[in-house]
Order: sequence, then structure tokens, then C-alpha cells
Amino acid sequence: MTGRYYEEFEVGETIEHEKRRTVSESDNQTFCDMTMNQQPLHLDSDFAGETQFGERLVNGLYTMSLAVGLSIPDTTDGTIVANLSYDNVEHPNPVFHGDTIYARTTVTDKRETSDGERGIVEMHVEAFKVESDGEDTLVCEFDRTALSLKREHAE
Repeated sequence: MTGRYYEEFEVGETIEHEKRRTVSESDNQTFCDMTMNQQPLHLDSDFAGETQFGERLVNGLYTMSLAVGLSIPDTTDGTIVANLSYDNVEHPNPVFHGDTIYARTTVTDKRETSDGERGIVEMHVEAFKVESDGEDTLVCEFDRTALSLKREHAE
């Protein structure tokens, strides 16, 4: 278990997640198949080639899910009770097959539950694609709210 208990989150801290993933065509295809999303912009190279992007885009929900997954070990792995919400999701730039994605999380707020036995942690998660010029590009951002165990009440 690598996640943090409620007491270990500090409002204002930014957590740089070390894990990264290069998104493959197979990742995108599998995610679309699993979620029954057959949007041709994600799957049909001829269709996507005629769009402003010129090629298939990685499904934005996969990008968001990947950002969550990359952040879990450093935030809520084994210490979460539940995810309460994902809000204010934005995809300012596209992701393509072969792009490498990493994430960072900023803790924006935290408070105890009314019974004092758990805590609610609010985080802003950002996902970036690595660029060869060193100016990485923001591809997804959102707010995540999690119900977290407190160390003193962990079993």
C-alpha cells in the first residue's frame, strides 16, 4: 500500500507522479471496445485523416482514466474509501498514438467527515504529454474528490 491517509495530505502541495505511459494504438482500441465507444475519430484512420487533426485521437476518457491511474500510487492506493466525484474535466489538447503521458496532482482542499472518522480530499489532476522540445503539453485536467481513511481509524 503506497497511498496516503487523510492526515498525510497537505493543502497546496503538488505531487509529481513519476510513472509515465506511452499510449499505444492497442490501448486506445481496447478502451473503445470495452466502453462500446465506436467514435470513428478514435478508430477509423480514413475518417480521422479528413479532420483538423489528420489522424486518430486517443479517447479522452482513456486519457482521463490514465491520469487517475498514474496518480493512484502516490495518493489513494489502499487508503481510499471511495471516489466521490470528478468535476471540471477539460481536454485542451489532443493525444495521439505514441504520445507519452504523465500526471501531477495538487491538493486543493481537505476536511474531516461529520463523524470525524474519515476525510474528504479534493485534488486537481493534470495530465501532460511529453514533447521533444521540453515544453510539455497539457492534455487533460480535472478535479477529483476522494473519501479517505484516517490513519487512526485504519484497520
